[in-house]
Amino acid sequence: MSVERSVGEEQGRQVRVTAMERLLSRHRFTVDDYHAMSRAGILTEDDRVELLDGQIVKKMTIGRPHAGCVNRLTRLLVQRLGERAVVQVQNPIQLDGYSEPEPDISLLRPKEDFYAAAPPMPADVLLVIEVADASLDRDRLVKIPLYARAGIREVWIIDLPGRRIERFREPADDGYREVRRLDQGKLSPVEFPELEVGVAELLG
Repeated sequence: MSVERSVGEEQGRQVRVTAMERLLSRHRFTVDDYHAMSRAGILTEDDRVELLDGQIVKKMTIGRPHAGCVNRLTRLLVQRLGERAVVQVQNPIQLDGYSEPEPDISLLRPKEDFYAAAPPMPADVLLVIEVADASLDRDRLVKIPLYARAGIREVWIIDLPGRRIERFREPADDGYREVRRLDQGKLSPVEFPELEVGVAELLG
């Protein structure tokens, strides 16, 4: 077989694959679709999924170090913030019509019904914290851009394998303008500057 023919066949294959991808484009689910599937029993709590940019994505399995970190953070934030914020653990926030992630911890503006009637929206969210081990790439590459586009003011990723905190501030449509990585020292949420937390305290 000649080289020219091989190249031509490869180009033809690529054209066919591109055409097939166009024909088989994925359906982008809305938040309303997502909840309708839950009400119909198509999705249950046992499925452990979340809606990210119109795609229903399976959540990572939670290991013991991850669970311990979330428990430690929950106690710390509840004790230090009291009634100044709702500390929400692994519950949904609605970013827009196509995304309803379930971050490990969200600090929310106080609300009398504790968000029983409707999920928190971006304006309600004071800080998002994602605890990352196996989920690190998804948190960085998928969730962080979605949080930025929605205008979430501040996000922390607790990188358990890397033993550091990644802090994201100043959201824009194309990502966060300010990104800082800390493996020591202290940091404070922009909404609660008096709340100083040690990196070692967060990592355990």
